Amino acid sequence: MIEEGKPLFVQIAEMVEDSIVDGTLPEGAQAPSTTELATFHRINPATAAKGVNMLVDKGVLLKRRGIGMFVAEGARDVLLAERRDAFAERFVDPLLLEAGKLELSADDLAALIRSRATSAKTRKDPQ
Repeated sequence: MIEEGKPLFVQIAEMVEDSIVDGTLPEGAQAPSTTELATFHRINPATAAKGVNMLVDKGVLLKRRGIGMFVAEGARDVLLAERRDAFAERFVDPLLLEAGKLELSADDLAALIRSRATSAKTRKDPQ
């Protein structure tokens, strides 16, 4: 659950983000409190609060005084856009750079991806 080498507060924020992205924590729903997060993960409440506040600063969570934290409307879309950008930087940009070195056109690359996706699906679901 807890990864070495990554700050705990970042991991807490990512766990809450994952719940929003996968729909287990829908928009408008109450998010876990910093106390709940700290207790569950056995970490300092200040660390949990720092992770939650990252999401508040991003506009993903909203504080309602005296009630708690809630998932903001549009939070899932914000997170998906952010993750798509990160995915492109981490995987697509290097892929395109290497494809250029191999003189693969965009059509060649698309065909290669379709072929791999089909074979991966066949391996995963042999029906």
